[in-house]
Amino acid sequence: MTNLFDLTGKVAIVTGSSRGIGRAIAEALADHGARVVISSRKADACQDVADAINAKHPGHAIVIAANISSKESLQALVDETRRQWGRIDILVCNAASNPYYGPMGGITDDQFRKILDNNVLANHWLIQMAAPGMLERGGGTIINMASVCSSVKGLPNRAIYGTTKAAVIGLTRQVAADFTARGVRCNCICPGTVASPSLVERIEANAAAAGSVEAARAAFIARQPMGRLGTPEEIAAMAVYLASDAATFVTGQALVIDGGITL
Repeated sequence: MTNLFDLTGKVAIVTGSSRGIGRAIAEALADHGARVVISSRKADACQDVADAINAKHPGHAIVIAANISSKESLQALVDETRRQWGRIDILVCNAASNPYYGPMGGITDDQFRKILDNNVLANHWLIQMAAPGMLERGGGTIINMASVCSSVKGLPNRAIYGTTKAAVIGLTRQVAADFTARGVRCNCICPGTVASPSLVERIEANAAAAGSVEAARAAFIARQPMGRLGTPEEIAAMAVYLASDAATFVTGQALVIDGGITL
C-alpha cells in the first residue's frame, strides 16, 4: 500500500507538455518515477521542461516535438518513444486547441473541423498508435484531458470547444469499453478554472468587456466556490493517481476537478 503511486520503470507520453497543465503532469509523473516524453510543437519550449526535469531526475525526460494536427507527426512521436525507451505505459492526451471564442452561430466550417480534428481526432490517432503495445502486454493507462465545459456543463461562447470536450468524454468511455478487459484503463480529467497560460488568454479576451485585465480576473475568481483558481499541480495530482496502481479499479470515468464550480 505504501507504493501505490510509484511509477518507477513506466514510460509516459504527455502531449502539450511545454507549459501549463501538461507541464505539471509531466513533472509530477517524473517525480513519481516515470520517464516522460515532453511533446508539443515547439522543441525549444519542450527542451526547457526536459532540462528542468532532468536536473531533478537525471535521464527521466526526453523531447520529441510533434504537431497534433499531423497524423504523421504523431506516429513519429510514438515510434521514436518506442525506439528510445522500448515501450509506452502511460499516454496523456493533453494537447488541444481553441482558436475560436464565440457562439455556435459564428463559427466557420473550417474552424469547426480544425478544432474537432485537434481535440478529438488527434486523441483517437494517438490511442490507436500507442494502445497495441499496451494491449499486447496486458497493461497500460490512457488519460484524456476534457473540461467541465463539455457534457458536464455548457458555458457561453465556448461553442465547438465544449462540443469537442464532450466528445473526448465519449471517446474515453468507448476506449475503456474496448480495452478494459484486456488490462488497459482509459479515463479523462475535466478541469474547472485553472491558473494556466490558456486561462490568461481567456482573461485577456474578456478584458475589454470587464474594463481591465484585473477586473476580468476578479470576475473569474468571484465565480469560484473556493474563492480561488485551481493550479496545474492539482490537476497533475489526479493524473498521477490515474496512472498509478492506486487507480487499478478506475476506468471509463470523467473525473471533475473544479473546486466546486459545477455544484
